[in-house]
Amino acid sequence: MTYPSLLSRGALAISLIGATLPAAAARIEIQGGRSYMDSYGANSAFVEVLLDAHRIGDSRFRWSPDVSLGWIDSRHIDRFRYSRFGTNTAIWLVAGGARLHYGEPGDWYFPLFYSFQGALLSGRSQALSSTGQFVNTVGWQGQRWSFQIRHISNGGLHDPNRGETSALVGLAFDI
Repeated sequence: MTYPSLLSRGALAISLIGATLPAAAARIEIQGGRSYMDSYGANSAFVEVLLDAHRIGDSRFRWSPDVSLGWIDSRHIDRFRYSRFGTNTAIWLVAGGARLHYGEPGDWYFPLFYSFQGALLSGRSQALSSTGQFVNTVGWQGQRWSFQIRHISNGGLHDPNRGETSALVGLAFDI
């Protein structure tokens, strides 16, 4: 899949979500930070769209549909130069899943969240060697800011499976 093709599909997915906005409140987060494969860092950026939260049955858990468009920059690491999957490819990804919160909006722990998504990638690298990946995120979501640690990996379904772990700061907008 080429970069323009993935970007077009990502833009279409976000546009389709945007079409549902009159029916559901939305939060858009623009996130940036540093991603690491082993101890090698690269810049990363994400745009994440969260729709209205829904309670799960009678429990204290709430979930929000969660869609992301992300980018992780390349790295130039000599030892992987001639490997089947190198490190000099920037990765674009589109992901979708759910963000979970526990408790009520007034509880001190309510801003803490866990998110899980499935992702499709534009390319492959030593860190992300298969087209399909799993995205797991833990973080804190304030009214205008978010902080999170995000791990992207294929769960050992394809080697190599180094994964990417990002530390991100997000700026949020309610729509």
